[in-house]
Amino acid sequence: MSIKTITPKELYEKLKASESTFLLDVRAEEKYNDFHIEDSNMKSYNIPKTSIFELEEKGEKAIAALPKNSEIVVTCTTGNSAKKCATILSQKEYNVTLLEGGITAWKEYLQTR
Repeated sequence: MSIKTITPKELYEKLKASESTFLLDVRAEEKYNDFHIEDSNMKSYNIPKTSIFELEEKGEKAIAALPKNSEIVVTCTTGNSAKKCATILSQKEYNVTLLEGGITAWKEYLQTR
C-alpha cells in the first residue's frame, strides 16, 4: 500500500493558498515544542509516534483528536517514523499524506525562500 506524499514546497503553497490543513507531528513533545510547522490555516497536533504504535498494538480503532473526514499531513524529523504512523493510520481509514523529508526538509525549504 502506498501512502500519498507532499513535498515541503507543495505544503507551503497549500498554506499560502489558505487551504485549511491538518498536520500531525509524531515527534516527542519536547522536539515539537522546540520547533513545529505553524500557520494560521493549519491545525497542528502533536501525538507522539508511541501513541500511534499503541493504536496498532492495542487494536484500537481511532484517536479522538484526529478527523476521519479531512486529509492529515503526517510529519516527524526526517519522515521515517511518520511513514510508519501514516501506514497505521491509513489502515484505520484515515486520509493521510506524508510530508517528504519531514521537519528537516521543511526547514531546508524555508531557507531557500
